[in-house]
Formats: sequence, structure tokens, C-alpha cells
Amino acid sequence: MEVTEKSAEGLERKFQVKVPASELDDKLVARLEEMKGQVQLKGFRKGKAPVSFLKKMYGKGMMSEIVQQLVSETTQKAFSERDLQPAVAPHPHFHSDMDDVIAGKADLEYDVHAEILPSFEPMDVATLKLTHMVAEVAEEDIQEALQRVADQQTTYAPRKETQKSKKGDMLSIDYVGRIDGEEFDGGKGEKVSIVLGSDTFIPGFEKQLTGAKAGEDVEVKVTFPEDYNAKDLAGKDAVFAVTVVEVKQPEDVEIDDELAKKMGLDNLDDLKGRIKENIQSDYKQLSRGHLKRSLLDKLDAAHDFDLPKTMVDNEFDQIWRQVEAADQDEEDEGKSEDELKDEYRQIAERRVRLGLVLAEIGKRADVQVPQEDVQREMINMARAYPGQEKELLEFYQNNPNAVQQLKAPLFEERVVDYIIERAEVTDETASKEKLMEDPEGDA
Repeated sequence: MEVTEKSAEGLERKFQVKVPASELDDKLVARLEEMKGQVQLKGFRKGKAPVSFLKKMYGKGMMSEIVQQLVSETTQKAFSERDLQPAVAPHPHFHSDMDDVIAGKADLEYDVHAEILPSFEPMDVATLKLTHMVAEVAEEDIQEALQRVADQQTTYAPRKETQKSKKGDMLSIDYVGRIDGEEFDGGKGEKVSIVLGSDTFIPGFEKQLTGAKAGEDVEVKVTFPEDYNAKDLAGKDAVFAVTVVEVKQPEDVEIDDELAKKMGLDNLDDLKGRIKENIQSDYKQLSRGHLKRSLLDKLDAAHDFDLPKTMVDNEFDQIWRQVEAADQDEEDEGKSEDELKDEYRQIAERRVRLGLVLAEIGKRADVQVPQEDVQREMINMARAYPGQEKELLEFYQNNPNAVQQLKAPLFEERVVDYIIERAEVTDETASKEKLMEDPEGDA
């Protein structure tokens, strides 16, 4: 077997592999000799059938398996012997007529071409200086959250039939919607509850019902938003014939021990303590998001090396599919497709670069993801698909690549933890508003 490096330009490598027909035949004969003692054919005692006869019976099928195995082994050997790691799985390009190879009439000859992962020296993470934003939980934040809890427990009592509805009231309504005098699908409802001022209906709908009384008929005129999810209704004018069945007014909910008991807690202090813990947990996650973004920015700025084009292309394709499937971002308005593609390709390059840097740092530090963390993530994913938990877990058990995809973000977070533990991190007090700004961007 001969493996010859034909070209090495940048990250691209091309090898030529040649396996003589005689070597293939030797492997076939050896394989047939192994199975000889287990085969019993008509006219021969068990284990006594000659190899020449077995070759006629099983030669082609077995040679096909040998060729597939050899291609895999020689491809891996071509890179491993030179301490190279392919960026993506290499694909062979055969020069031989494979029918002749399998028939034992020709040598196996093929080229294998692939990009390799770049070799680079990651920065010393101990030299990183990072700022960790922290925010205190203010009493007013707790009070706002308490009020939201109280609002969620709001009950409603019927107003007198002579009383007009007000903002915050709950109405029970029957309605029929028409466009150009014709009813449309989804435009009819009976005893539908609506809270005035909640903005859950089409813009302008609730406002026109403010001041209505129980038993009153109201004509509501609205225009469906241009981005309405039902495309056949988007931007169209509609008239709804509405009958107000009942008007209920909200009853005040006291923020006291009784409210806490409704939530399964002992008293108001316990409820306030639980709310404070939840807010602190939210702040901690937001703070980590900012810290991680700062860390990634510094890692990106500190490393400059060639990137495998295939990896960048794959990452860009994934990003671009998401862009095409989503509504256009305000920041992207007015830009040409070429401008947008250029920007998103830069994002793809950043992601690939950071992925390689984090992977190399994690490799050198021997960062591991415990199996129990992977199992926990599998279970969490399964819970997201009620009724299909068993099938999803079986899918992961039978698909190592899927497990690896699940493991990748867990590995990244552990590498980030490793870096943060060694970097110089300074706490800095920040406002709630600053902390709640989106730290992710294009990370």
C-alpha cells in the first residue's frame, strides 16, 4: 500500500493512495481462511471447502467489504501519520474501475482531499482581564414582582348591567368578523374572555369596547397588521359585530400573608424571599452572559489564523437559512443581499474561530463533560417532546453524532468556566437596565 502526499496548500491536503490487487487478494484469502472452518457447503465436509471455491461463492461480496474498510483505514492513516486532523470528513475520489477492483482485476487507486484543522498557539488565559457586572436586587424590584404575582391572582366580579366597562375589566363577548361583507375563517367566537387594555386582540379592538355595557351590541372596525400571522388577512380592513355578554370588574388582591399562602408559602416574608432569590438567579444568568461575551470578544481579538473554508461555509449556510426563515431585523433593513451575506460570513468566521480556540484550550486543559451532565441534558431534551420521550432517548442512544452535538455546548460552558477561574475578573456594579441589555449579539 502506498500513500503519497500530492499537494499541501494552506489548510488543504491531497493524498494519493494505491493498494495493489495482489495485496487486496491476500486480504481476501486471509479472510476466507478465517471463515473456512465455519462454513459447510454441499459436497464438502465442514471446513474442507477449498479457498478457491469459497472465493467464487463469497469473493465479490467480501472484497467489497475489504475495499470499504481499507479506504477508511488508509484515509485515516494518511492524516494521522502526519499528525493532521481533518476539519470535516474526507471523501475519496476513485480512479480505478471499482467493478474491476472487486473482481480482483485492478489495483485500488484513489485520491483523498480534505482541509485540516489549523495549528495555532492559544493565548495564556491567565493574562485575560475581565469585568463581571453585578446588580443588587432593589426593594422596588421585589415590590414590582409582588404586584405581578398579585395581578396573576386577580379575580373578577360582575358589574351592574347599567355600568360601563373600563380599562382592566374582563368582558365575555360573542363576535363575528367580516371582510368586504364576507365572514372569514377564524373570525367567529362565543363567550370569549378579553381583558380591556391587555392588548391581546387586534390593535384597536379592545379600545372600541371600552365603555360598553352588558347586553350591548358594538360594531368594531379594525385593520389587521401587515405582519399578521394569517397572511390572507394581513393588512385587510375588517368589521366585527360584537355582543357584550358580561362585564366583570377586577377585585383588589391584597399583598399579604394570604396571598403567600395561595402560592404555597407560609407568609409574605417567605414570598418576598423567594422572589428575591428568583431575581438574583436571573441577574446571575444575565451577568454571566455579559462576562462570557466579553471573554469571547477578547479571545477573538487575540487569535488570527487561517480557517477551514468548508467549516466556515457550513456555518454560514446554517446562519443564512435562519436569516431567510426569520423576519428581517431592523438593523438589516436597507442593506443589499451581498452586504448582508458579507456581514453574516464574518459572523460565521468568528464562530468557527472561537470554536477552534475553545476546543484547543479545552483539549490542552483536559476539560471533560461528565456523563451525568450529558444524561441530564438528554432527559431535558426528551421532556420537551411529551409523549415521545422514549423514542428521543433511543435516538440519542443509537446516534453518537447527535450525542456529540448535544455535548458540544456543555463542553463550551465548561471551557468558559475554566478560563474564568484563571482570568483576572473584577466585579463592577451595574444598573438593572445595563445588565438586561442583550450581551449575545453575534457571539
